[in-house]
Amino acid sequence: MNALRSKRFIITGLVPAVVIYSLFVFVPVVWSAYYGFFSWSGMGEAKYIGLGNYAEILRDPVFGRALKNNVIFVLASVFGQIPLALVLAVLLHKNNFLQRFLRSAIFLPMVLSTVVIGMIWQYIYHPQIGILNFLLDALKLGDWKLQWLSDGHIAIYSLIPPLIWSYVGLYLIIFMSALQNIPGEIHDAAKIDGVSGVRKLLSISLPMIKNTVQVAVILCISGSLKSFDLVYIMTKGGPAHATELLATYMYNSTFATYRYGFGSAISTSIMLISLLLIGTSQWLTSRRRARE
Repeated sequence: MNALRSKRFIITGLVPAVVIYSLFVFVPVVWSAYYGFFSWSGMGEAKYIGLGNYAEILRDPVFGRALKNNVIFVLASVFGQIPLALVLAVLLHKNNFLQRFLRSAIFLPMVLSTVVIGMIWQYIYHPQIGILNFLLDALKLGDWKLQWLSDGHIAIYSLIPPLIWSYVGLYLIIFMSALQNIPGEIHDAAKIDGVSGVRKLLSISLPMIKNTVQVAVILCISGSLKSFDLVYIMTKGGPAHATELLATYMYNSTFATYRYGFGSAISTSIMLISLLLIGTSQWLTSRRRARE
């Protein structure tokens, strides 16, 4: 009887969250996927065109450029934010004043508005008054000065440092929590066996938080594919689509030209690509576990 009451209580508590999630997440996703098969300007009658929007997406070179840039963002996030956050979590796990201050400083970008972060890095990269070019001059490296956000060949790579800086604090907190949840008895047993330092980290700590790392990778992939605000503030996808991402491509195609059906098809494509990348990462992780 108590078990039945407990189940009813859990279901009663979950129903409001499920309803709200369905109304504001699931239903819009299905609605967007539906309109991806129509030519629609947002007003008037929608004309069914089947897979016409998707065929146009595949023919559009801007989509290919945006997909390539998004892949660069995904790789930069997974191989930039995750390792850096792991290293920082190991170095800053103690609770003294200096390490608490450093943890707060690293987490600070998570508190700031993306608009503020974008403006800060715009000033850093500014060709005349930016601190980056100023430091290069001070170090007698004036030949290295570049138009960081105006040169189409390097603009997308110039966005990687602010991307990593913005979110590394989140993964730092996640990994620190995981490391602190490792039972103390395991550390004591390792100490008795003479295991310490790097060997302890590689053989004990990291294997015990691998599930947390896997979740962080999923968050990195999904977050990178949805990247929009930082890029839109700093470059708006330019110059000449050099920093165009799938999200900015969707925004420009939807609201600049009033092609809501085409934009819906792009958003559905982003979701499918995200599922494909996340599924691939899960498959690779499961294969590695099977070998172990």
